[in-house]
Amino acid sequence: MTVGQALIEFLAHQWTVDETVGANGDTTTVRERTVPATFGIFGHGNVAGVGQALLQYAATDPGLMPYHQARNEQAMVHQAVGYARMHRRRATYACTASVGPGAANMLTGAALATANRLPALLLVSDTFATRVADPVLQQLEHPHDIGIQVSDAFRPLSRFFDRVQRPEQLFSVALAAMRVLTDPSETGAVTIALPEDVQAEAIDVPEEFLADREWHIRRPPPERGPLARAAEAVRGARRPLIVAGGGVLYSGAEHELRALAEATGIPVGTTQAGGGVLDWDHPLNLGGIGATGTAAANAVAAEADVVIGIGTRYSDFTTASRTAFQDDGVTFVNVNVAPFDAYKHGSQLPVVADAREALAALRAELDGHRVTEDVARRAAAVKAEWDAAVDAALAPTGADLPGQPEVIGAVHAAMDPRDVVVQAAGSLPGDLQKLWRVRDPLGYHVEYAFSCMGYEIAGGLGAKRGLLALGDDRDVVVMVGDGSYLMLSSELATAVAEGVKLIVVIVENQGYASIGHLSETVGSQRFGTRYRTNPADVGVPAPDLARGEFLPVDLAANARSYGVEVIDIAPGPGSIAELTAAVRTAKAADGPTVIHIHNDPFVYAPEGDGWWDVPVAEVSEVESTTAARAEYLAQQKAQRPLLG
Repeated sequence: MTVGQALIEFLAHQWTVDETVGANGDTTTVRERTVPATFGIFGHGNVAGVGQALLQYAATDPGLMPYHQARNEQAMVHQAVGYARMHRRRATYACTASVGPGAANMLTGAALATANRLPALLLVSDTFATRVADPVLQQLEHPHDIGIQVSDAFRPLSRFFDRVQRPEQLFSVALAAMRVLTDPSETGAVTIALPEDVQAEAIDVPEEFLADREWHIRRPPPERGPLARAAEAVRGARRPLIVAGGGVLYSGAEHELRALAEATGIPVGTTQAGGGVLDWDHPLNLGGIGATGTAAANAVAAEADVVIGIGTRYSDFTTASRTAFQDDGVTFVNVNVAPFDAYKHGSQLPVVADAREALAALRAELDGHRVTEDVARRAAAVKAEWDAAVDAALAPTGADLPGQPEVIGAVHAAMDPRDVVVQAAGSLPGDLQKLWRVRDPLGYHVEYAFSCMGYEIAGGLGAKRGLLALGDDRDVVVMVGDGSYLMLSSELATAVAEGVKLIVVIVENQGYASIGHLSETVGSQRFGTRYRTNPADVGVPAPDLARGEFLPVDLAANARSYGVEVIDIAPGPGSIAELTAAVRTAKAADGPTVIHIHNDPFVYAPEGDGWWDVPVAEVSEVESTTAARAEYLAQQKAQRPLLG
């Protein structure tokens, strides 16, 4: 066999095994293909290696390793990540690209996968190991180190990286890669660099390398000592709060989370990755926490004296740049399967354990313990106040250009409880964390570890693929701003080619609305954030000072050119009602649909009382910047080291 053939057949026989627990406590063993299919864009580097292997198996054994075409290498990785999210990290796709720019295009996807702790297998082509034809087309050349190539750029972006310099190295490299891919504490981008000559070389392959192999997901229970100390801290807390992150979802721990919260009365705030682990209307769910969180969650967070983080990596958005938790003696109990995250913020109470195992054990340790009525009343009061604010924000105003909160409300109204919303960048993630009422554990996928513009359509397509592979026909609705759409919309062609039903809502506001708003907060007056022409008689670029006409770009026509069905909603007082109807029409369709609507970028969601640390120029000749600096210094005073 060639190295390419051996690798593809090896991947086809890898299985992930995991135990899931239902709401009634029943345990079910799940066994699924770790890498059920491969994305590929071919060129010199992989066309004769991995590409030839995929062709060969498509002809001789079509079910062994299905192949899917993509239109952009970065988007391949995004699809793999979206797929992995819906499978709770038990499965992902392999992605193969050619030498040079093909490989380099996957770098953003690699960083996104690693930042989100989500698995993606990258088969990156490399130049000749023999160097027989140096320098080849698209090869880098560094006089100080001839061996450095594009593939080396994946080293800092990957959780695992190795290069198969000789055919016989394949066996150890492939097995090591699979270990990391399926390890919940290590997973992320897993990169195998494959020189183009090595991919096509023949090698004798041991039968055991190609035999079925199972990778059992580790679910380590908490150690007795750390668990007891954590339980003691919770019992002594006056105002405890749970912060639930993505680890709850990936562990399948949402039932245990609800059981612990209900048994103790401890309120819950969620991170972006943890959205959906508790239904929005559960009395103890205060919604998103942090910089773009709800006023309810942030009010309780500010008073909390013990914070129990479950499966969260505590990004600056979750901690509101270390201003969210204001109690002088705040203590952090950090439960995480990854020690790196369990020890965040200098916690003296790290619990290195699987989220589901830790929640069950903590509930047993806290048997009979319950928060005071004051805590319960406080949580209920702030939740009721926030729910009323959301009701008002989602309600149609009848304006010709609706605000984004109205757009969110219209889309939500047309979706079924189990449908999935996908988003990643711009102003939508913040508004969705505040306003989207999640009704299913898998119903909310906002990629916010890397917050990558352009993730949305590709990631949504991957999420839909992941659901279909599970026999789940729920709809996936992608919400994307015009800025992100213009960066990476090409996977609409992939959805058309494969007949994958995807609903995409383009929210157009003629620019980078999120950065525009942020620009104002730092005194930069939306500099460089509007999409405008640049008249020749203007001395400075028009987009910078908003002097030109808005660009005549027709995004609806652009989407239509991919072959999808398009519903273009004109501005007007009835646009919100039309949007709800359009989503329902798209849900009834068999193939992909794009819905296009204009909105007013100056209408914001209700204030959630969170802060994000973005430095402001210390000195400036611009008055707005000077004023913003004074406000920044005032906010900065609330920052704390968060040691506890």
